[in-house]
Amino acid sequence: MVFRKLPGVSASGMGLRLSQKFVFLLFLSGLVTLCFGALFFLPDSVRLKRIFLSKTEIQPVTVGSENDVREHLKRPKEQGMTSAKGETGTKGKSLSRKPSHEATEERLAGGKAQEDLTLSRSKTESASERATSSDRGAKSDTFSYQKFKGCLLKAPLGRDNGKPGDPQTNERREKVKEMMKFAWDNYKRYAWGKNELRPLTRNGHIGNMFGGLRGASIIDSLDTLYIMGLMEEYNDAKEWVQTSLDLNSNGEASLFEVNIRYVGGLLSAYYLTGEELFKNKAMELGEKLLPAFNTPTGIPRGVINLGSGTSWSWGWASAGSSILAEFGTLHLEFVHLTELSNNPIYTEKVMNIRKLLNKIEKPHGLYPNFLSPVSGNWVQHHVSIGGLGDSFYEYLIKSYLMSDKTDDDAKRMYYGALEAIEANLVQKSPGGLTYMAEWRGGILDHKMGHLACFSGGMIGIGADDGAPEKRQHYLDLAAEITHTCHESYTRSATKLGPEAFRFDGGAEATATRLSDRYYILRPEVIESYMYMWRLTHDPKYREWGWEAVEALEQHCRVESGFSGIRDVYTMTVSHDNMQQSFFLSETLKYLYLLFSDDDLLPLEDWVFNTEAHPLPIIRKSCLQDETTQDKTVSK
Repeated sequence: MVFRKLPGVSASGMGLRLSQKFVFLLFLSGLVTLCFGALFFLPDSVRLKRIFLSKTEIQPVTVGSENDVREHLKRPKEQGMTSAKGETGTKGKSLSRKPSHEATEERLAGGKAQEDLTLSRSKTESASERATSSDRGAKSDTFSYQKFKGCLLKAPLGRDNGKPGDPQTNERREKVKEMMKFAWDNYKRYAWGKNELRPLTRNGHIGNMFGGLRGASIIDSLDTLYIMGLMEEYNDAKEWVQTSLDLNSNGEASLFEVNIRYVGGLLSAYYLTGEELFKNKAMELGEKLLPAFNTPTGIPRGVINLGSGTSWSWGWASAGSSILAEFGTLHLEFVHLTELSNNPIYTEKVMNIRKLLNKIEKPHGLYPNFLSPVSGNWVQHHVSIGGLGDSFYEYLIKSYLMSDKTDDDAKRMYYGALEAIEANLVQKSPGGLTYMAEWRGGILDHKMGHLACFSGGMIGIGADDGAPEKRQHYLDLAAEITHTCHESYTRSATKLGPEAFRFDGGAEATATRLSDRYYILRPEVIESYMYMWRLTHDPKYREWGWEAVEALEQHCRVESGFSGIRDVYTMTVSHDNMQQSFFLSETLKYLYLLFSDDDLLPLEDWVFNTEAHPLPIIRKSCLQDETTQDKTVSK
């Protein structure tokens, strides 16, 4: 007892004189002050936090059986970690690439090409300059925006914002820009902050794909507005992100859609502008997606509650399975999240998906669309290059390209899959049209969806890196598929393509079922036009793109925006009252790029995610070179 250590004080403490009481109280108060003062002055005291902070502030985020994901998020990145990194009128007509006259331009590092940008971007680009100046004193283990810029081969926006020298082409490009402004202005007027515009009823649509997140059209439009030079509109969008984008939602979200639209859109906006706001939002949202991977196999489930972290599979998915095109369309964004956060967890998650896919048996070398996240086995043997499968294959070749062609695993998987697709799915119609059929347990369904029309562009951009003896073959195959998809447009009354078209019962490249006759402003055909133009410079691709512009203007433009139509085979159109966010992100962006010079978002530096958000190629050796930043600053 303390009392026994004080001279003249009885054990009971009842006989204290006034002076003794004063001395005792003085001693006790000094002791208390010393003890608590030590707690406050000790650095980073965990005990202090436990005493004075609420449980909600210090409780680690747990993800099911995962051991403290937030602690994992704080792990430093391991040094040396490698990132997963034209109409053919006659048979056998050979296409060859036309060399780009810009191919030998020097690396861009904030030099003359940046100075040529329009004055309208000057305020926005000051953010990039702020990011650059702050990078100069940054630690070597943090992402340097200045180094990133120094590793680009060309200016992102080209020497003259991609303005073509041909007056007719430039007039067409300006028309696409006007369409974007018209679509945006009506969204802002009638649906601001909502996910999409309903142009006929002039109101907003929220939907249930984004788990309570809002502003899908805003996030999807950021990079489109920026590259088109619509800076007033871009700044309005940026301000909304800063003041109104609330990521603390508690709804049921599609992992796939949130990743490609929100994470992809924010990442792209950051890389183009240097605005830290977009980077921070992307990383915050990316962290909220991690609980979806808490499964026995590490294959994420398709639906996640962004607030609680619980996840589950789509109710319509066979036997609680995950969808190939969903869990296979995370790689580009997650690798960039690792780059920006300096944490490997994101790359580890998507690489684990790769490991499982490489381990399990694939029927005839094909990847079925449904996989159990519990057992890691295929649930059905349904294979499609369209819906449910499409972007998985796209992300394989783009992962290889985005890694600066160092991700050999992605390359091997892509060309292996392409070989199996050619052997089992690629067909030639009696009329000479090449198409991608669907495969159901060994039985072919001679149907090709609009979604599968991206594959012309995909095969095209991968042609150069295939086996030398097959490179020209791949480019020819890409042209044939793109030609088939163009035929699906020209064979309709509106000159717009149906959701799916068939090659049976005497029909070729036409929808034979009423349920397949609609068009919802989809971009995939135009996407392939853009890639094939870049690869071959065959003028027919620009002509085909202009045909699409004229059809969109005639049949989809309404008084207050753009709307899909219910039947492409009738001139008396019935609109579906929805201006999809991907119309702003993909369809109009690809059209704008089609009518621009190749140095606007050059393919040597950028890959597009499946929502057309441009993400830069990761040049590891350049980014890790200590002299890169100094060279850039000196330039």
